[in-house]
Amino acid sequence: MQDSFWPTLLLDFLIALGVVTGGSILGGIGAFVSGDYPMFKMVQLAQQLKIWAMVAAIGGTFDAIKSFEVNILGGQIMQAFQQVLFILSAFLGAHTGTLLIRWLVQGQG
Repeated sequence: MQDSFWPTLLLDFLIALGVVTGGSILGGIGAFVSGDYPMFKMVQLAQQLKIWAMVAAIGGTFDAIKSFEVNILGGQIMQAFQQVLFILSAFLGAHTGTLLIRWLVQGQG
């Protein structure tokens, strides 16, 4: 587990970032095609996709919570702390994606 900690942390961040940015950009294209305002829709989608990006990055909420519970009850505090860091990394990736979309739109949404 120790060897894969940093790559997993980075992967969780980048997956969440990709879900928010990719989903928002493609949703903006869809809004444009359907005649809606793409900039407004991109910002709206970025906010809505935040939680789903975190879920996708950590591989499902049930697995993460179950792993956290097993590690705490088993006395493996370091493993539980790593799981919290993975969740935090996914949150930061999703939030960064939302900030990037807002920056891309620059108040036009």
